[in-house]
Amino acid sequence: MKRIPFPKFIPGIIWFLLVFILIALPQQDIPEVDNWYHQIYIDKWIHAGMFGVLALLFMWPFYKSATDSNKKVYIIIAVLGFIWGYATECIQIFVPGRSYDLLDWFADSLGVLIALLFILRKINNPRSS
Repeated sequence: MKRIPFPKFIPGIIWFLLVFILIALPQQDIPEVDNWYHQIYIDKWIHAGMFGVLALLFMWPFYKSATDSNKKVYIIIAVLGFIWGYATECIQIFVPGRSYDLLDWFADSLGVLIALLFILRKINNPRSS
């Protein structure tokens, strides 16, 4: 595998930091939402989206510069995404007004899994680009 220039990872790093800032916000700093948002579980969709984008931003430089279709690197990134999702839930235990929510971690993991499946599909079917 060829070496990927560091700047290719800057979008992923920025997104990682943004996710960290958002999960570290105290509850009082998060806008209150209407009841219908809770009925459609909007927060779970947001979690899935944030972590799906995060995983994709770290997978994309490997995909764009791959000289082969080594899937191991994408699986490692996905596993790290699952771990980071769980870690964010543990961090929220210490944030005022926030709490650990296993369903949030499942949503985070779903977003990462969707990103992984998307990349694997592109590797297996390069003409779908």
